[in-house]
Amino acid sequence: MTVIEPPKGPGTFVSRWRTEGPVDSDTLVVWKDELEWPSWLSLAEAALFMDAPELLDAMEPHLSPGEHAVLGLIRRRWLGDTHLGEAIESALAVVRTPETRDLALEGRLRMERGLVRFEAGDAEGAEEDLTWAETRLKSVAKASRDHDLSLLNKAAFHMAQGEALMALQVYGDISRSAGHAHETIAISRLGASRIRHGLGHVFDAGRHAWNAHKHAIMAAQHQMAIEAGSMFLDLAIGHQSEDAKPMHVQVEGAQPLDLEQEPPVLTVHPDDIHGVFEWCVKHLEKGWGGPERPAVRAMLTLAHRLENMEHFAELMASPEAVEDPMLAAVAQACASTPEETAAWGKRLSELTML
Repeated sequence: MTVIEPPKGPGTFVSRWRTEGPVDSDTLVVWKDELEWPSWLSLAEAALFMDAPELLDAMEPHLSPGEHAVLGLIRRRWLGDTHLGEAIESALAVVRTPETRDLALEGRLRMERGLVRFEAGDAEGAEEDLTWAETRLKSVAKASRDHDLSLLNKAAFHMAQGEALMALQVYGDISRSAGHAHETIAISRLGASRIRHGLGHVFDAGRHAWNAHKHAIMAAQHQMAIEAGSMFLDLAIGHQSEDAKPMHVQVEGAQPLDLEQEPPVLTVHPDDIHGVFEWCVKHLEKGWGGPERPAVRAMLTLAHRLENMEHFAELMASPEAVEDPMLAAVAQACASTPEETAAWGKRLSELTML
C-alpha cells in the first residue's frame, strides 16, 4: 500500500518523544493538539514503524476500540503476516458494532480488504472493496490521509488491470484545491503524466509533470521532486520558446477540452527549464558512489542534452568514484573527448566484470 508521510506529522511526534520524552499520557494530548493532528491511530502507526514501543504504550489509552483493532492488523502486517483476512473481518466487526461504530475506519478496513483480495487474485472483489472504501472516505473523511490512500490505491488497481484511462479518471479526482496532501497530489500527477505521455498528449503530460515537481517540493519529498522534474525536462527540452508563457500561468489556465477542440501545444520558456534543472541538480544526493544512482543518471543525461555539463565536471573526471554500471554507461555516452570515452569504457568494464 502507498505510504503518505507529510513533512510535519507523525514523524515529528515520534522525534519529539525521543528528544523530550518519556512523558505522561496527558502531555501527549498537549503535543497532539499543538501539532493539530486529527488521529491517534496514525501517530500510533508511526510509533510502530519507527520502533518507539514505549511511546506506543503511552498512546494506547487514547485509542478507540476500532483504532485498537486496526492497529492490531497493522502490527500483524508489519511482522510479516500475510494471512490477514480473518483479522480484517474481526476489525470490521468492531467498527460496525453500534457501540464502537466508526464510519471512517470501516472505509479504511474495506480498503485493506480490497488490497488483500487483489493480492489473492480476486480482482472483482478488490474493485468492489476499493470503490466502496473511496466512496465512504470521501463522504466522511474527504482529503484525509486514508481518503488519499484510497484514491491512490484505486488508481494503482486500475493500472495493474491495464485500465489506464480509469486510473487517469481517479487521478483527476485528486484536485489541487480540495485539501489533499501535497505528496498525494505529486504522486497522482506523476501517474497522470505517464499516462498522458503514453497517449501522445504532450502538453498535458508536461503540465502534470510540472505540478508533480512543485507539489513534491512542497511535501519535502526531494527524490520524488527530482523524478518529476526529470520527467518534465525530458518532455520540455524539445519544446522551448522564448515566447512561451511561464509554466505556472499555462498550468493555471489549462481547461478541459471538447472533442472537437485541438489540444494545446507544449511550449516552455527556457527560464522554466533552467529553474527546474538547477533545483534538481542542487538537491541530488551528495557524491557519485552507490550501486544505484538513477537520479544522477537522469540528470546527467539531461545536462548533456541541455549542453550544460558544468555541474557534472567533477563526475566526468572521476570514473573511479562511480559504482553504478548504468551511470558509468551514461557518462561514457556523455563524454566529450576520446580520452574521457576511453576512461569511462574502462570503468564500465571493471564494474560489469565484478
